[in-house]
Amino acid sequence: MAPAYDAVVFDNDGVLIEPTDRGRLARAVSDTFAEFDVTVDEARAREMVAAGAVPDGDFEREYGIDPARFWERREAIASEYQRQAIRSGEKALYDDSDAVTALPHRTGLVSNNQHATIEFILDHHDLGRHFETAYGRVPTIEGARRRKPDPSYIEAALDDLGTRSALYVGDSEKDVVAAQRAGIDSAFLRRDHRADLDLSATPTYEVADLYELADRLGVRIE
Repeated sequence: MAPAYDAVVFDNDGVLIEPTDRGRLARAVSDTFAEFDVTVDEARAREMVAAGAVPDGDFEREYGIDPARFWERREAIASEYQRQAIRSGEKALYDDSDAVTALPHRTGLVSNNQHATIEFILDHHDLGRHFETAYGRVPTIEGARRRKPDPSYIEAALDDLGTRSALYVGDSEKDVVAAQRAGIDSAFLRRDHRADLDLSATPTYEVADLYELADRLGVRIE
């Protein structure tokens, strides 16, 4: 028997749309530093992207830049660079993203990406009408600290959907942990870029693509 959920909530990058090239995100970091007359090399910028670090007091002492001002500009620049990649087709929707439109469930989207980027994706690909609620990270330091595995944004989406009978679909361990912390089931999507990822958290389901997810939910895709 297929599991019964009132709602299905999706991650974005690596689930609905291809992940952003790390080089673009590193360039956003270095270009943000340049706006504050500080130079960092590409290796350091890539380290910051990989760590997902949020600037704090040590950052201000090291670079002489107000962390809040830096983060606000970094978020804006990173979002614009991603929009460029989406427009050019470099950051494309997965072919199986149409499975979302076939689900009879109420649907939401929760991403660690910037909310402005999420809004652009939903508008650019005419997906907004398929999601009742959508959250990306607020472009503040506090907003970044609420990224998954913190469940805050997932819980906000569930409140909007009016249910805790929900499944969260993601492609990272953070997604699985965030779902667990929110008290809901999770589906880990093992696309090619996650083929060799070992999880220390156990998802409720593991699927190869969104068509398999739909099948697990008892939905036939024609």
